[in-house]
Amino acid sequence: PSRPRGVGPDHAKFYKSTDLFTCISNPSIKLSTSQINDDYCDCPDGSDEPGTSACSYLSDLSPAYASDLSTDNASRSIALPGFYCKNKGHQPSYVPFLSVNDGVCDHDLCCDGSDEWVHVGGLKCEDKCKEVGKEWRKNDEQRRKSLGAAGKKRKELAAEAGRIRKQVEDRIQSLETEIQGSVLKVKSLETALADAERQERGRIVRSTGKGSKVGSLIQMAKDRIEELRESLVDVRVQRDTGKSRLSELETILSTFQAEYNPNFNDEGVKRAVRSWEDYVARDRPAIGNDAQDRDLDEIAKPDSETGVIKWSDWEEGEESDVDVLYKIEEYLPVAVRGWVDQKLRDLRILLVENGVIAASTVSGDESKTLTDARNALKVAQESESSLREELSEHKDDLAKGYGADDIFRALKGQCISKDSGEYNYELCWLERTTQKSKKGGSHTGMGNFARIDSITVDDDLPPDGKGLGSGVRVALRYENGQHCWNGPNRSTLVVLACAEQDEIWKITEEEKCVYRMEVGTPAVCEVGGKGKEEGAKDEL
Repeated sequence: PSRPRGVGPDHAKFYKSTDLFTCISNPSIKLSTSQINDDYCDCPDGSDEPGTSACSYLSDLSPAYASDLSTDNASRSIALPGFYCKNKGHQPSYVPFLSVNDGVCDHDLCCDGSDEWVHVGGLKCEDKCKEVGKEWRKNDEQRRKSLGAAGKKRKELAAEAGRIRKQVEDRIQSLETEIQGSVLKVKSLETALADAERQERGRIVRSTGKGSKVGSLIQMAKDRIEELRESLVDVRVQRDTGKSRLSELETILSTFQAEYNPNFNDEGVKRAVRSWEDYVARDRPAIGNDAQDRDLDEIAKPDSETGVIKWSDWEEGEESDVDVLYKIEEYLPVAVRGWVDQKLRDLRILLVENGVIAASTVSGDESKTLTDARNALKVAQESESSLREELSEHKDDLAKGYGADDIFRALKGQCISKDSGEYNYELCWLERTTQKSKKGGSHTGMGNFARIDSITVDDDLPPDGKGLGSGVRVALRYENGQHCWNGPNRSTLVVLACAEQDEIWKITEEEKCVYRMEVGTPAVCEVGGKGKEEGAKDEL
């Protein structure tokens, strides 16, 4: 027998009997087949009215019926998904019972018009399944091609993410090796510094004796002469520059005198010419000559070139008795001189370290050997600290969750944007979301990346496929954005769906300063619902 009106193939088995009908969710209630689609709701679950709207109001809160008074646990939830439309030439679908015979053609769900079989008010819904099916198949083919391309791009992203992760892992291994070498270098330099400091404590410092004041005076004289020499060179440069400019001006005025028109009645010009003639007529001393320049050249030479004053002769003071005493090793044979010198120094260092004699007090800076040892150690320690900091950053990065297959590593830092009204919205993967006014001014931070999450959505998928659809979707949470006046810090929930290109589809403000972006990306293709386990990691 044919199925009753409104019954789909999945539920046809409940309507096979030609004598009795058993309510689907309440098998204890049996009806005559004549009561099916009689526009009266006899079954608590509405299964006796698959082709009418008589049971469209049913819910768990509906009261029991007379036929059901003896059944305390009768199910009052509607048993069927809706009115079944065959939609020949397209895809079959279910229409809500409330839409059956409501006087409206629901061609988007029931393209064959069978939901309006009573023809309320003379309404007749034509069968549009042929053209609807053709358009749907065209769009479906485009969607399939787009999904195929998106799947290919996702594989490329996964490969790129794997390559980036491998780079991080290789860098970690390299850093660990570098740090081991740096530790050994620091230890070696610490030992070298300790030896230099030990040698510094035992360094013999000669007294400057009576000649110290003379030596200071000699140094002051040397510095002063050098200062005067440099000033002479500067003044001479300034003189030569002035001389050159004066010569140039005289040439200009001489030319002016020779070429001006005396018949031109301009008192200013005539006055200038007379002044120039008076200037030329005056006896002017020459500015410098070759002999003076040669003398200046000789004076301007450094003392080290002229040899007039040999400062080294004056800087070497007299040798005191103490100096002679310190040079005792010079009276020894060459074979034993070095050995004696080292033993004397070691003895002094030992006495200093044990407090028997005081360490040398050095006026001025420490020795170059000690300074170089200290600087080398400092550089090595800073280098080791930098390597350890970089290693820590890379290890933290590996511990973060980047979604299935580490896919978002390949997108991190890349940005996409969308114009919407008077604003331009920007999403930077795993970094931030931003609102930019088209009228200029500062940007508004809508949130900083916090973590990968997943949410369940139930939306209709538009014909172009640019929508979330229904099911579990990967979501990115951006939090702690710019503070909203008289409200919370701005935040953005970015919900992702599979698409061939990275694209922001829709931006909404669900409540004050709480935004939602719907975004398409190949990164989440073929992974719907897998993001919960890995996506629950906190990225902060």
